[in-house]
Parts: sequence; structure tokens; C-alpha cells
Amino acid sequence: MAGRKDKRTKVVVIGTGMVGSTFAYSLMINGVASEIVLIDANEERAASEVADLNHGLPFVRPAVIRTGEYADCADADVIVITAGAAQRPGETRLDLVGRNVKIFEDIIPRIVASGTHGVLVIASNPVDVMTYVTYKISGFPANQVIGSGTVLDTSRFRYLLSRHCGVDPSNVHAYIIGEHGDSEVAVWSLANIAGLRFSEYCPICGHDCGPLRKEDIFEQVRTAAYPIIKAKGATYYAIGLALVQIVETILRDEHSVLTVSSLLQGEYGLENVCLSLPSLVNRHGVAKKLLISLNEKEEEGLRNSARVLQEVIKAVGY
Repeated sequence: MAGRKDKRTKVVVIGTGMVGSTFAYSLMINGVASEIVLIDANEERAASEVADLNHGLPFVRPAVIRTGEYADCADADVIVITAGAAQRPGETRLDLVGRNVKIFEDIIPRIVASGTHGVLVIASNPVDVMTYVTYKISGFPANQVIGSGTVLDTSRFRYLLSRHCGVDPSNVHAYIIGEHGDSEVAVWSLANIAGLRFSEYCPICGHDCGPLRKEDIFEQVRTAAYPIIKAKGATYYAIGLALVQIVETILRDEHSVLTVSSLLQGEYGLENVCLSLPSLVNRHGVAKKLLISLNEKEEEGLRNSARVLQEVIKAVGY
């Protein structure tokens, strides 16, 4: 697909905590953005992150990295929102919702007031609920408001399958769909290694691929964040890279398939909820969702995930 290499690309990052600053660092190294603007309620923190990043510019491609205000969103190609309360040890992503909704009720109107036509990418947890709240508050077209969703969970799934099967992760194709959280769904029926269904690869693999082993792999995916948060307070490296992949896909108009979170409008009979499905992403955000063939258990899991999220959305008044 044709990229936009001749056009200056601007990314605004709102929130300079561990996720926001790690994303900005990864984006700087990637070199796809001409201008990176950091905004935070703690202006001193944002300025310090900018100074630290700028000291590394001689080692990467040229870019302008600076602090800014919400008015800077006006001509941004992508606005990435990582602001919000951090997930505490023992706390689920859904436990965060009340605190983060209040923060978004302040942030989103400021972004809208800038007059921006950029794509909004939400990373704050619980990301599916916050994506829906952003969609409702902003009034933006549904395709223009996307959450990082299960892009990270899918990466974890592919990594664990690759380690189990002894192959490069790039040869593993598998999806986690639904909520980015405890009700997420592993699509085992379509998981494949270099084009071979997972079940067909088992004789080649030579390892135990039975139901208990599969459940163990999925449990490691589903709960991956909890021990990391307990040990070091937050997860930020992998989600920072996941956000770079999403943003690069938008900026380069790549039409890549990513499991981002966006508004469902009748897919699988579901609506009024944001959750993750394999989606074609381009410079306009989500171009279309791919309705993959799910088995009965997987489809019921997806419906359950939607119910869980809809109950939370209703509880916070959206």
C-alpha cells in the first residue's frame, strides 16, 4: 500500500507515565513520526521525559520531540491516550474504571475542542470500556476511535505457542479476541503454525498439546500482567511496542490486520460495546472487521466477554 513518507507525521501522547513514556521512546527509535508531542497534567514530568528523549536524538532519525497543550491535537495524525490511574497489585483492569472515566471526562472534551481529525488510540485500562467512553464523549466516527485491545494479548499468545512448539513467533498465527482482560477468548480453532492448524502441527511438534496444556498456555496469556505488576508495579515494554505497531500501521496506511478494540455494530449479533476482533487498520483507523469463523465455544466466549463489558459500561452511565 502507498505510504505517506513525503508527509510530516505528528503523534500526540497524552499521559507520560510508564506506558506513555515507553511508547514515546519506542516511537522515537522506530522513526516513523516526524513530531512527537507529550502532554501531561504533571508538566514537570512531561518536560523531563522530553529532555531525556531529546538527548537520544543523535542516535536515531531526526524528529521534533516537545511538550505541548491540547491545542496541539488539532493537526495530529494520531493521538495516543495513556493517561489514567495505574493498576494496583491484586486489582483487575475493570476495577480501574471509575477512576479513569472521570479522567477521560476531562481529557476527551479538550481533544475534541482542538478541532482534530486525527485517529484516537486508547491504551488506558480497562481499555475496551475506555474506548467506548471515548467514542461516546467525543462523538467521533466509530472507525476513528480504537483501543489497543488484545494486540498485546495476541502477541503473548503467539510467543507462548512459539516457545511451546519451538518455532519463530513470526511463523505462529493466532488470535486473542474479546475483552483485554479476564473474559478474553483464545481462538484455538484457527491457530496455525506456518499454515498448518495447531492440531495438524502437533505430530511435528512432538510435545504435549492436549487440553490441559492448551489451558495452561491460555491461562499464562490471560494472567500475564498480574505477576509483572506485582513485581515491578506496571507493564510497559510490550504495550509500548504494541502501540508503535498500531500507530505505524495508521501513519503508513498499511492496511494491516490487528486485534484492536472498536465499536461493534452488529458483528456476531453484538452492538453497543467495544472489544477486539481481527480488524483491517489504515490511516482512517478501523477500515473493517474480519468476521472469522469461530466454533461454538469461542463464539459463546465472545458473547460472554461482551456481556461483561456491557455491564461495566452501564454501571458507569454510558
